[in-house]
Amino acid sequence: MIHCYKNNGYNIIIDANSGAVHSVDDLAYDVISLYENTPKDEIIVRMLEKYRDNPQVDEIEIREVFEDIEELKYENKLFSEDIYENIAIDFKNRVSVIKAVCLHIAHDCNLACKYCFAGKGEYNGERSLMSFEVGKAALDFLIKNSGTRKNLEVDFFGGEPLLNFDVVKKIVAYGREQEALHNKEFRFTLTTNGVLLDDDIMEFANREMANVVLSLDGRKEVHDRLRVSRGGKGSYDLIVPKFKRMTELRGDREYYIRGTYTHYNTDFSKDILHMADLGFRELSMEPVVSSPDEPYALTEEDVPKLLDEYDTLASEMLRRKKTGEGFTFYHYMIDLESGPCIIKRISGCGVGVEYLAVTPEGELYPCHQFVG
Repeated sequence: MIHCYKNNGYNIIIDANSGAVHSVDDLAYDVISLYENTPKDEIIVRMLEKYRDNPQVDEIEIREVFEDIEELKYENKLFSEDIYENIAIDFKNRVSVIKAVCLHIAHDCNLACKYCFAGKGEYNGERSLMSFEVGKAALDFLIKNSGTRKNLEVDFFGGEPLLNFDVVKKIVAYGREQEALHNKEFRFTLTTNGVLLDDDIMEFANREMANVVLSLDGRKEVHDRLRVSRGGKGSYDLIVPKFKRMTELRGDREYYIRGTYTHYNTDFSKDILHMADLGFRELSMEPVVSSPDEPYALTEEDVPKLLDEYDTLASEMLRRKKTGEGFTFYHYMIDLESGPCIIKRISGCGVGVEYLAVTPEGELYPCHQFVG
């Protein structure tokens, strides 16, 4: 399977099965696009007709393109076979080990973001906080079902996890105790809206959390339109100074600013660049997940604009990198040399297989977005 597309003056061919990416000239692009479903002689005739005004394109040149294609096929870099197709189903049905849990440490929130898939943090239920006993049992479950795997991940999620910060600290302390006993290493992460961040919490998070996800939607007017308090007040002015201090203190430890774009800000590249201008260097921006009936829901009509925004962002990122003002955008972190690992290509995200979400009551779900 191949994907052919044109972008920013480049002709791109992606060989899906091998992960190879080719930048080719117009003639090669046209030949490759027809190669699988059109006889060779017909392709030659059509190319001679299309390029009749180009003196550099003759039958010899076209046949050389065919030779290049055959060589790439031989090297399994173009029109390659899916060598994992026959084992994919068996692989997905394998007996696996758990490597990560998402602890819903709080089904409660101090904000009332209008697009929140968790229904203001309550997941269509009642407000509740996870007890230490439930968190401890979740870590015990993870250790027991992780087999010989050493590196394990625990995500503190909500709602707003900092509403239950004392339990977060106790669970982390318990995890550290268990590491040596079971030859495990826990990678703790925290997602927060930032409202409750203070020096003590920042110090703890920067010491214990391998990654911290900070929620910010970009420009003040965009952020404050949907990320509001329960009283309807915007949260931008409250959290941005805290995020700046948090990331400064964090040094070279992982973090990223995570935003959401909606129908209201289809020019979302401006929000990403605004966050970069604030000094944040690790950024992510996700499309809103919502019912299509919501006024902020993305529509099919938005798609061309959104695609243009990704191009705009890429161009600006390259410009800033050259001037020493570069930043990382999560969705552009692609390994062109090695591509995604084979396991992820076959099995996907690991939902319900390697990853589980745990509610405050100790119920298990295959993914945090399935809760409620």
